[in-house]
Amino acid sequence: MAGRVVRRAFKFRFYPTAVQAEQLARTFGCTRYVYNRALAERTRAWSQEQRRVTYSDTSKMLTGWKREAETEWLAEPSKGPLQESLRQLQGAFDRFWRKQTGYPQCKKKGQSKDSATYFSNCFTYRGGQVRLAKQAEPLDIRWSRPLPEGAVPSQVTVSRNARGQYHISILVEDTITEPPSTDRVVGLDAGITSLYTLSTGEKITNPRHERADRARLVKAQRALAKKEKGSRNRAKARLKVAKIHGRIADRRRDYLHKLSTRLVRENQVIAIEDLSVRNMVKNRSLSRAISDASWSEFRSMLEYKADWYGRRVVAVDRFCPSSKTCSVCGVIASAMPLDVRVWACRCGVVHDRDVNAARNILAVGLAVAACGDGVRPPRT
Repeated sequence: MAGRVVRRAFKFRFYPTAVQAEQLARTFGCTRYVYNRALAERTRAWSQEQRRVTYSDTSKMLTGWKREAETEWLAEPSKGPLQESLRQLQGAFDRFWRKQTGYPQCKKKGQSKDSATYFSNCFTYRGGQVRLAKQAEPLDIRWSRPLPEGAVPSQVTVSRNARGQYHISILVEDTITEPPSTDRVVGLDAGITSLYTLSTGEKITNPRHERADRARLVKAQRALAKKEKGSRNRAKARLKVAKIHGRIADRRRDYLHKLSTRLVRENQVIAIEDLSVRNMVKNRSLSRAISDASWSEFRSMLEYKADWYGRRVVAVDRFCPSSKTCSVCGVIASAMPLDVRVWACRCGVVHDRDVNAARNILAVGLAVAACGDGVRPPRT
């Protein structure tokens, strides 16, 4: 079997010493400050001067900020994480200009995961140990699995989540053995009752991880709301809420990883819908269930794993009438309310709504794969 060289990140838990934790806290604070100040400068330049500030402009600004008396502490951490925060801001603006996301927002302390990225000139990796720049001791990493033999990390990202856990993500080049080609193809229809329905007729159970822990989460959030702001008891209550959220996210991610790996290994082509999840979560009746399903995260997993294993993921236009089109004769029904789960076509075939949609998604996906373009139904 052929081998494919890919860039792959391996994530591990680590336990910093008190000194390392303090250094990392300062680094996280500096990267957050640089991101927010650069965002403010770019916003001001555009609103007052209609001038677009580039990454190189903010990089020059950073040099000046380090020389200012009020912010000379920016010179304490390694320069790599600060430069990376500016690159992340540039990426946020690029996605905004492509209308993929909203306008970049400021990072707030304690409300998001803290992280800092170090490139090869800002850390060392020797003898299975990682030592960050300006730190005397290597990190106490729990190596839950070995890195690929002979791997040389090109960058590492250290992070601290809301639960106070530290992780390190090590980016290396890895050779992945591609599985043999197969003739199997599959279409996926996303849903709530069933997480996904396959064109083969199989329905993937939706574990609804958030709903399973909802009672514990509500109780913890109510307790948090009653605590005095700034108190130790509030900090403890916030940590309890974060742990419940983290447990939900961990179980969801594990489930999606196993499902995506299985589908990519079994099928040569996977057809999915190009869903606009950002708009769908505006439906207050379904927003909680849609967020818990994590369709966007699952699609991302499918795409990068398909790239690893030489498979193909095809996105079908979201306006394709997959649910109300008969997969046998091609007739499009006039209407198909959400409460209709089984319907009969005039050709005499009785359809399960989700299985029929998955089969239509597969058919259109194969057409897209062959023609190399999207397929959108004519507007009437």
